[in-house]
Amino acid sequence: MVIENVTCPACGLLCDDLTIETATDSAKDKLSVVKNGCHKSVVFFSRSASPTSPRVDGKPATMAQAITRSGEILRQAQMPLLGALATEVQGMRAVMSLADKAGATVDHMNSNNFMRNVQVVQNSGWQTTTLTEVRNRVDLLLVIGTDIVSTFPRFFERQIWNGETMFGQDTSKREIVYLGGDPDTTAGVAPDGRKPDVLPCAIVQLPEVIAVLRALVLGKRVVAHEVAGIAVADLEKLAARLKAARYSVVTWAAATLDFEHAELTVQNIVELVKTLNSTTRSSGLPLGGMDGEMNANQVATWTSGYPMRSSYARSWPEHDAYHLSTDVLLQSGETDALLWVSTFNPDAPPPVTQTPTIAIGHPQMKLQREPEVFIPVSVPGIDHQGIAFRMDNVVSLPLYQLRESTLPRLGEVLGEIEKTLKTN
Repeated sequence: MVIENVTCPACGLLCDDLTIETATDSAKDKLSVVKNGCHKSVVFFSRSASPTSPRVDGKPATMAQAITRSGEILRQAQMPLLGALATEVQGMRAVMSLADKAGATVDHMNSNNFMRNVQVVQNSGWQTTTLTEVRNRVDLLLVIGTDIVSTFPRFFERQIWNGETMFGQDTSKREIVYLGGDPDTTAGVAPDGRKPDVLPCAIVQLPEVIAVLRALVLGKRVVAHEVAGIAVADLEKLAARLKAARYSVVTWAAATLDFEHAELTVQNIVELVKTLNSTTRSSGLPLGGMDGEMNANQVATWTSGYPMRSSYARSWPEHDAYHLSTDVLLQSGETDALLWVSTFNPDAPPPVTQTPTIAIGHPQMKLQREPEVFIPVSVPGIDHQGIAFRMDNVVSLPLYQLRESTLPRLGEVLGEIEKTLKTN
């Protein structure tokens, strides 16, 4: 059977134009991408459908035994942590319900990255755009600190070099500028062979480069001749191009800005965008959405009023971007139970820790240490339907069921664990 217009949750783009072919192989449904795929989607859909059974203390167990043991671990804990949280919207709803009942903290596996963006939104706000707006309007794309396609393979294909737009724009005339890092610029080459402009520097030097670029956009005089190896004259030309563009987009990936106080660099980027909007049109585009991080943050925010790194330890939600991080809670020993959820990716196991651990996720999860409890669940977008948010946070897309599975959904398992807990 061939299924068209399938949504792929392998990255934050959520490409929804894939064609998937299913075939029965040894009584199992084998999936393969036959159109509009990338290397990430091919890996995601081709993984084994072989179900596994729950385990308790490394030994095969029934689902009832695994749920009972999970409930015991959470009841005995004073500061449980629900971590990773790689799931779709309905699964995340169940996570938040369990967190409330168990008095737990919630934190996504990618929080160290996207909290750099969240802190800027909390502090001063920003002006950002959507993938649809990029596809239809951008004429100058400034890419900061990333090549984009390493993480989001079809970005240029779908958003930049698309064949048509709503307003008749000739997309082959779009201009691309890479700033910072040592990016692979192949995807940024225009259909007519025109190469993008590249202003390279070390990622850790981006704070000073972005600060100077913002100053130039503001019309400030810069005395230096170069910054981080980039001629100030070249930054002046870039500032002039941004001001002259009809719809520029400045994009960055918080995951690559891996240096101290990177949120201040993000803030400089978005303040640059705000300045440009006094005379022209410009928007930011934060790149993210890996492992369901947008699903987790959206559901957490509309449920509790706070983003990730919130705790129900005192029976109401409290947010702390630093003290409630997974790394801090595990390293300090404050958390005494870890429930790790990873339904999309088997290569995202729980960290090796002496903290009692419940691992719930992909049936082929590659565990580095056998947890106290392992419960395999079905994969969203393959084994069952679901809903996922795109990286731009404004569009949710359906995930389809492509094959039959005997494994339960995450929400079903978490609901049963919640039933074992005492009422607050």
